[in-house]
Amino acid sequence: MKYISTRGGQCVSAATAIMQGIASEGGLFIPQRIPLIQLSEVLDLPFYWDVAAHIMHLYLEEYDIDLLKNMAKDAYASFDTDLVVPLRRLCGNESVAELWHGPTMAFKDVALQMLPRLMRCSADREKNDKQICILVATSGDTGKAALEGFRDVEGTSIIVFYPNNGVSVAQRLQMVTQEGNNVHVCAIEGNFDDAQTALKKAFCNTKLNEEAARRGHILSSANSINFGRLLPQIVYYYTSYLQLCRQGVIKQGEEINFCVPTGNFGDILAGHYAKQMGLPVHKFICASNQNRVLTDFFESGRYCSRREFYKSMSCSIDILVSSNLERYLFELCDGDTNKVTQLTASLKDKGEYTLTGEQLIRAQEEFVGYCCSEEDTLNTIRAIYGQQHYLMDPHTAVAQYALDRYREDTSDNRETVLLSTASPYKFATAVLGAFKTVSKDDFENVEMLHQLTGTPIPAPMSELKGKKELYTEVIPLHELDKYILTNLK
Repeated sequence: MKYISTRGGQCVSAATAIMQGIASEGGLFIPQRIPLIQLSEVLDLPFYWDVAAHIMHLYLEEYDIDLLKNMAKDAYASFDTDLVVPLRRLCGNESVAELWHGPTMAFKDVALQMLPRLMRCSADREKNDKQICILVATSGDTGKAALEGFRDVEGTSIIVFYPNNGVSVAQRLQMVTQEGNNVHVCAIEGNFDDAQTALKKAFCNTKLNEEAARRGHILSSANSINFGRLLPQIVYYYTSYLQLCRQGVIKQGEEINFCVPTGNFGDILAGHYAKQMGLPVHKFICASNQNRVLTDFFESGRYCSRREFYKSMSCSIDILVSSNLERYLFELCDGDTNKVTQLTASLKDKGEYTLTGEQLIRAQEEFVGYCCSEEDTLNTIRAIYGQQHYLMDPHTAVAQYALDRYREDTSDNRETVLLSTASPYKFATAVLGAFKTVSKDDFENVEMLHQLTGTPIPAPMSELKGKKELYTEVIPLHELDKYILTNLK
């Protein structure tokens, strides 16, 4: 299968799309077609990695399926359950897909334990002998997951940029204490959108890329702008559905909903691709926090990024420029790359664009958006724990609030899978604040949360305490390219 750019110009192999990450003109790579799959093909596959290999092979036809299976089995060996993404049943036709059982306690592990293996395999296929330098902008979780995935991987190096004072204490500590001979971490002055925009410019900077090549490097991305990052996320939509079938909760072929907390639109877009492949999905509920740019988009068809930016406790969705929405725009524009280019140019120049009436109707047939305030996030954490004895992190609580509002508005009682994107202990101070006054010490709050709820503290959190901080540099955005070149060794 070949991959094309949302803005036209390039048609490349899967290996090139994964290695390059982003098209030279700034567009995002997408498959030329979405493969179809029957549920019966994966229903009886025994393990998560079997399903993963089967689905990914449909997009990576030139890759050996047994090799993909071995890569997936190796990638998910570090998870604390063979289910990889277990389903926790709640009452009221709701199940929670726990995406945080990997080494960094966040959903990004599902993709970023797999991506380094896909990257190296792609480099071998393309006979590329250059060092692959992975550049990452993170709103909190992607950074650590990418660092952990690429740490000491032969033929790669990784540089992670995060917004100074824009991530949780645990997220920051996970990144700045990262060990490895090929890793670098740096804070930037600005928010995630600033970092993401700066990296997109870097990938399209001819002089920077030429200088990197002269030094024996190729620049690539581990953000969800890279389709290789997005592809493994399609899998857990299928495994969640299959678990419901095996549990007898639904019948094969029955439509369900998914509720997804998302800022960059990558996680929910993976679900959209799963639906296009044939997964029986009725509606995707797109959950936002105070940065309600996606909520407004699905309500009105107008995407406006020039608005007040809020720092919230659900900081991983503190995003105003949802990069992966461009892939969905390509579909809404019926593959017209000129129209996509015009819309993205309007977003860059004017800070907004607007869908046509027909495009909005199509979008609303599949997606509905809701947003959640800080107060409602805390109330939801407290209420769900009181009612279900289930502890949610702030991002999962944002999704729960959105699901509750959706059901009030529509009376749609279909079985719904809520994607839980992080362990509550990764945001212990915020979660504890839903129940009592918190300490100024994040680790004290971890212990108090454990004492209050009895919920086990994940090993990766316990291991953070007392670790030496290795990266403390903070740079202005205009020094980002210089920092990259300085660390290409």
